[in-house]
Amino acid sequence: MNILAIQSSGDKTSISVMLNEEINSFSLSHSRKDRPDWNIFLSNIGVNRNFDLKDIDLFVFGNSQKSYTATRTVASYMKGIAVALDKPLMVIDENSDNDYQADAIAKLAKEKFLTADSDRKAFDPSLANPSYSEDLNFKKLNE
Repeated sequence: MNILAIQSSGDKTSISVMLNEEINSFSLSHSRKDRPDWNIFLSNIGVNRNFDLKDIDLFVFGNSQKSYTATRTVASYMKGIAVALDKPLMVIDENSDNDYQADAIAKLAKEKFLTADSDRKAFDPSLANPSYSEDLNFKKLNE
């Protein structure tokens, strides 16, 4: 089973590819307002050199509670790839007690996918959305 996982906490992003039992990972710290260059991440784990994105069986991202914006960016990117390649997309929820890297997310996703009997319909990309555990109280402008 081949899995591509991405996790971002806002100031650090990691990516992992699990090709059968072998895992290759790359992480990078960055400014909280900077969005990672996905091509740098993909090339550092061997895309187009060791594998192609079409070889991936499952895409997954971590639903980090540390940065909702970073999580939405990752979710949008992964959703676009999964839809374009007609592949399943899974969300692994994170809470404030765990600080997963993409390799741990890939391992958890594999367990969850196999437990679901590899049912691709259960991991429809249109249903893979980030969520935030806290109530969002936005201040309205001009009030």
